[in-house]
Amino acid sequence: MGFAMLKGWLDKGAALPTDVFVIEPNEDLRKRAQDLGVSVSDQAAAFKNKKIDLLMIALKPQVLSDALPDYRVFTDGGATLLTVAAGAPVSFYSRILGDQVPIIRTMPNTPAAIGMGMIGMFSNAHVSSVAGAFAKQLLAANGVVDVLEKEAMIDVVTAVSGSGPAYVFYFIECLAAAAEAAGMNQTQAMTYARQTVFGAAKLAEQATEDAAQLRVNVTSPKGTTYAALQVLMGDKRLETLMIEAVQAAKDRAEELGRSS
Repeated sequence: MGFAMLKGWLDKGAALPTDVFVIEPNEDLRKRAQDLGVSVSDQAAAFKNKKIDLLMIALKPQVLSDALPDYRVFTDGGATLLTVAAGAPVSFYSRILGDQVPIIRTMPNTPAAIGMGMIGMFSNAHVSSVAGAFAKQLLAANGVVDVLEKEAMIDVVTAVSGSGPAYVFYFIECLAAAAEAAGMNQTQAMTYARQTVFGAAKLAEQATEDAAQLRVNVTSPKGTTYAALQVLMGDKRLETLMIEAVQAAKDRAEELGRSS
């Protein structure tokens, strides 16, 4: 995710290669970053004399505790921390880096890799307006940015948009399976399912009507769509499943936060 976001920043001119320093212990991933024209090292100490304004941490939650102390050299120097790690709250970073460190938590999703992400962003009280605006500008190269007033909303963002692409991919799987059951071959079924979801999402993005009205527009009284929606909407079956799924993801995000 960190690489995908960086590539988006560079491709859209939100950042210049000469202004970016990447720390990556994996040799193959270092080579990938070098190909973008940025400065790369396997150790944070290599850039300790650089003036870093924004420090982006894109690490798996389970390695954060061990890795973070190496980056204190930058936050002690005034860098604002931008984190894309799931679960770990602001208090976690403050315990390791100091309670005066400016911290921006973000939760992107995988479509950010193609500039079509949905990104929640929360800043603690120490983040300056300049740093916040700069971070938002960078993130906008990866998709739509929503500034959150409460940190707790990050867990909701995680459950809705962070995990959301998986829900959509599974819907595509299910729609394709239903198409096969109705007589299509596997390739044809997946093509219809994938393009239908893509086209409907694009229409929803561009339309002035809300999703409910778009649904009504497609649904002729007593027609084929009506018959299908009686199954999906009867007793709020699909709505209930989605509420339960999002709540399960939110509960897990909160659990991860408490264990940090």
